Amino acid sequence: MPKSKRSKLVSLTKVSKKTREHKNALLTEVQQNAEKWKFCWLFEVGAMRNAHLKTVRNLWKDSARIFFGRGAVMTKALGATVEEEHRMGLHKLAQQIKGQVGLLFTDSEPQEVTEWFDDFKQADYARTGNIATRTVILPAGPVMRAHSDPPEPFPHNEDPQLRKLGLTTTMKRGVPTLENPHRVCDKGKALTSEQAQLLKLIGEKMVVFRVGLLARWDAASGEVVQVEGKEGGCMGIEREDEEDEEMSE
Repeated sequence: MPKSKRSKLVSLTKVSKKTREHKNALLTEVQQNAEKWKFCWLFEVGAMRNAHLKTVRNLWKDSARIFFGRGAVMTKALGATVEEEHRMGLHKLAQQIKGQVGLLFTDSEPQEVTEWFDDFKQADYARTGNIATRTVILPAGPVMRAHSDPPEPFPHNEDPQLRKLGLTTTMKRGVPTLENPHRVCDKGKALTSEQAQLLKLIGEKMVVFRVGLLARWDAASGEVVQVEGKEGGCMGIEREDEEDEEMSE
């Protein structure tokens, strides 16, 4: 018997939008940090993952302050024109705040910052719409989990999921097995939802979370210096849409 519409559950939970007071508090916090630190870096993120950004925050928590997302608030805080800028030269940085970018305030010397972020990379799983960085073909035989050490075959209870994602498997000795090789994806082509899920299941990581430094503001001189080769955008960084985490911690 179908459920009665009268018995439909209605959630009374209401998620309120950020209040004007909260935005003003964030604006003030950005300005206070602009007064505190020697440098302010504008950065963007490739293959955005909140977990990895939190790792960056934790590693820099004693020597920097990071704000990410809410570009309109950051722009207003810094000031987008000479007349509105909070400190000399900040409008040059504010005018570059577009898309998924953040601010890093620190006293660390520029060379130390650039070298650290050049080295920081975290491999992760691709999502629907990402471009495959390599062709992946599963060989005939037991379907293996590449992320296991050593690799191990999938258990029998995951065979329905593998079939749902396009694999033609048979059960041999309780192990999902391919009679013929299966092409999961082709290099250079956008991944479908099923392909992305299958790559995650087998443990194939195709994207890299990294932070691209775009420009640096120097409090002493008021000058804004573009990071070499990064003017107008960070080449090679693949952008993804993910709900931004809180602007600051």
